[in-house]
Amino acid sequence: MSAFDDYFENSQEHSGAQGRLQLIHSCPELTERVRQVGFLPLLESGIRGYSAESLMAEECRFVQFDDGSWEWPLWQWKGSVVREGACVYGKFFAGKAGFISREWWPDFYNWRRSKATPPEEGTIEDAILTTLREHGSMIARELRAACDFTGRNMRSKFDAYVGRLQMACYIVTEDFVYPVDKHGREYGFGWSLLTTPERLLGREACRCDRTPEESYQRMADFLAQLLPQATEKQIGKLLRAAGGR
Repeated sequence: MSAFDDYFENSQEHSGAQGRLQLIHSCPELTERVRQVGFLPLLESGIRGYSAESLMAEECRFVQFDDGSWEWPLWQWKGSVVREGACVYGKFFAGKAGFISREWWPDFYNWRRSKATPPEEGTIEDAILTTLREHGSMIARELRAACDFTGRNMRSKFDAYVGRLQMACYIVTEDFVYPVDKHGREYGFGWSLLTTPERLLGREACRCDRTPEESYQRMADFLAQLLPQATEKQIGKLLRAAGGR
């Protein structure tokens, strides 16, 4: 049993519910789990059992077929979860993607913005953010082209800049856009539709009355309760801003 299971088993016993943590079988269940836990990495987080992938029922895990096609409900559901507006999605956890509930977003935003140096005028990060703000939202590859990251090996460099902006809560994922084949069927892993949290949620939803340090402590205390077997270092890594700050 993982630390994550321990938390929910204890919660269920306290509330009188029976049984261990129920695995996720549907998109609504994934949405509800994000709401319950507040912070949920999509894939492996470094803490055993603590990821959306780890909580998926067996029949909902990644499957690749003999013809090369694949099925992965978690990957397909994440867009629906984001569109419902109950959470924010982006590369928030040590550069890896995950969900943060609307309840916890103000504290997370407050803490991360306090540790981030605003992009200086004329820098590449400033150009990326300015271009995105001018358009409202853009598919990642369109934003990359608009910022002239079109040469060889430029995609990885662009992704690194956008990743840092996501870690600092300047950019979030609004949705996912998929190419369509000649039969009208979506395929592939999709492209991130990027925007700013202020545009997606409104400035009021990003406002927090606590100091950044109070926000950090509140989140750290919650995660320590959620993950009783996790170390302080592991929790700190989840909350740490880009560059280890």
